[in-house]
Order: sequence, then C-alpha cells, then structure tokens
Amino acid sequence: MTPADPATIIDRILREATTGEDLAAIIQHACEGLVAAGLPLWRASVSMRAVDPMRRALTVLWRDGEPARLLTFEHRPGAEAIFLRSPIHFVQARGLDLHRWNLESDRPHPDLPLLEELRADGATEYLMRFVTFSGVVGQVPGVAIGLATRRAGGFAPDDLAAFERLVPALGLACYRFALAHIALETLGVYIGPHSAARVLAGEVGRGNGQTITAAILLADLRGFTTVAGREDPRHVVGWLDEQLDAIGGAVEAHGGEVLKFLGDGLLAVFPIGNDPADACGRALAAAREARAATLAVDAARAANGLPQLPLDQVLHLGDVVYGNIGAARRLDFTVIGPAVNEASRIEKLCDELGQPILLSGTFAARCGAPTRSLGRFVLRGVAVPVEVAVPLDAAAS
Repeated sequence: MTPADPATIIDRILREATTGEDLAAIIQHACEGLVAAGLPLWRASVSMRAVDPMRRALTVLWRDGEPARLLTFEHRPGAEAIFLRSPIHFVQARGLDLHRWNLESDRPHPDLPLLEELRADGATEYLMRFVTFSGVVGQVPGVAIGLATRRAGGFAPDDLAAFERLVPALGLACYRFALAHIALETLGVYIGPHSAARVLAGEVGRGNGQTITAAILLADLRGFTTVAGREDPRHVVGWLDEQLDAIGGAVEAHGGEVLKFLGDGLLAVFPIGNDPADACGRALAAAREARAATLAVDAARAANGLPQLPLDQVLHLGDVVYGNIGAARRLDFTVIGPAVNEASRIEKLCDELGQPILLSGTFAARCGAPTRSLGRFVLRGVAVPVEVAVPLDAAAS
C-alpha cells in the first residue's frame, strides 16, 4: 500500500481519532491523502450541529494547499435563515444521503448561495454526503461532508468510490469528536470548565472532594423577588440573564469559576495557589467589574422605563470542601463549608449598611487594596463576631 492508498488513509483516520482530539488535522490528512490518490479535490467541509448555548454549529473547512480550520457558528439573529439556504438543509430536508450539483451548467442556484460562490471561484461540481448518527448524540443528527472540485466534468465514478471507502471512518471520527465535545463543552457550561474537567477525570463518587482555600464571591440581586412578583415572568427571565451574564463574565475574565446560580445570584470561587493576594486581588477586580457592568445594564433598563436590579456582592476567604454532594443519582459539584455560610450571612448586611460590596476582614487583609473596616458584626450561626470592611474606591461606592 502506498501513502495514497485508501486503506492507508482509513488506518490513519482511525488511529488519529483514537489518540487525538484535533478533528481539523484528521480532515486535513484525509483530504491530502485523497488528493495524493488522484482525487481532484479542491475544497472540503465537515459540519456538525453543536449542543452549546453559544454555538449552533461546528465546521472544519479545508482547501487544497491550505491548512484545515475549525470554524464555529454562533446563535444569532438570522442564523436560521442562512441555514435554510444551505446545501446541508437541502439534503436533510429531503432525507437524502447524497446529492450532487453540476456547477458547469448555466443553471443558477439562487436559493443556495454557497453554490454560486463556489461556481464563481471556479468549482465545477459540489456534492454533499450526509452520514447519520444515532444514540446518545441526541441533537447532533449526523455529519455533513461537502466536496468540491474544479476539474472539467466534475467528479468521476472512481473518485466517488474512493471517497465512499473513507466515509465510515470519517463518520466514526466525527462521532467520537461530537461525543467528546458534548461531554466537555456542555458539562462545562452547566458546572464550569474546571469542575467539568475534574468530573471527566473520574471524580464522580458522592462524597469525593478536597479541601481547598479559596476566595469566595457571593452575588445577589437586591429586590429581585419583588420585581419577579409583579412583572411578566418571560421579561423577568431576560432581565435576570442580562445581570447574571454581566457578573459571570467578570468572574471568568479574572480567572474565577461560577459554581452555581442561586436563583437571583451566584456563587463563584477563585482557588488560592501559592499567592493568596493574587486570588483575592482577582476576585476584587471581578466584583468591581461586575458592579460596573450591572450598573450599565440597569441604566439602559431605566432609560426604557424598566425596573432596575441592584447588585450586592460579598468577598470572603477561607477553606471549603470542593467536590460531589447530593443524592446517589443526582450530584452537584460545588463548595461547602463554614466560609460559604459566613459569606451568605455577610451578604444580608449589604442592604442594612448601604454597601454594594462587602469584604470579610480575612479577605480585606489579603486583597492588596485599600479598605475601611465597618466594625465587627454578630452573624446568625457564627460563633465569633466577624469583621466587615469595604474597598476604598469609587467603583464600589
């Protein structure tokens, strides 16, 4: 067998799919192998639907002489209309496994803009091969493989026969990639990327956990219950998403992880490494950024006569148990411990003291920023009065 032999190409696809995560590299090697075998391949694409709140589809795009690229397509207004005018939808809507378009003819394809783009770029034929998935991938029905050539007369029967020999291996590689993507990305969306990595590494036993020292950020939207009780729930959900997105974005930007949403608030942690001041400094920066972002959201909402949702935040530092907690078949990967309870009790003081950001004395001593103590307070369920402080900056006033 030569390097261009289909059996050799199939073997490489399966080996790379088993040992690696780079679908773009697999597709590139497969396409280059087909070209070496004499297939007049000029352009290829491999597309799958994504199970992701941010992305609707993933595509690997290859052109002869160029490296393959993994492209992502986001959920956005007009995206569905674009998809309905695609060769993928054309094939799926008709229940086809394969369809070929002769681009050398004078017949235009106004309902399929991609074909006109390829024709203008010199393509003579385009084919779409749909490989159906089944089972656990759910909303990923299959993979769409598109091939284009510039050779006069298009693809020959022998070309298609060589390509068809690769289809099962390509489909299997894409299926494996889809499962890995769904597992990592979807789990990361629901429990956070760091927690997802630990779960996928095997930390799935109830009670499994480790004690870590972390900066804790607890956020709560003041007055949300009142607003939720008088407004249209559909509007309330949208407003809540806006605020939580602003807070969560600030947390992620500064290296923290949102562990859970608590109705109208959230719990995030910034694990301490070798430098507690660094984690505390990043947590404080995230709180300041979250406050600025939510103030901007509230201002825009107020300009339209809509209710505002002021943000209260507490920053604390302490030991927590980070791991699996819950019922035998329904677990939550989160943190618990006295430090979390203390942060929750301090949060109740935000409204009473008129302060949008409160720091525990422990956190204030490590955050590296100027602070002012408000004194010691007796907290429910906490044996010793806890010192509470505020950061001395305009953003937190």
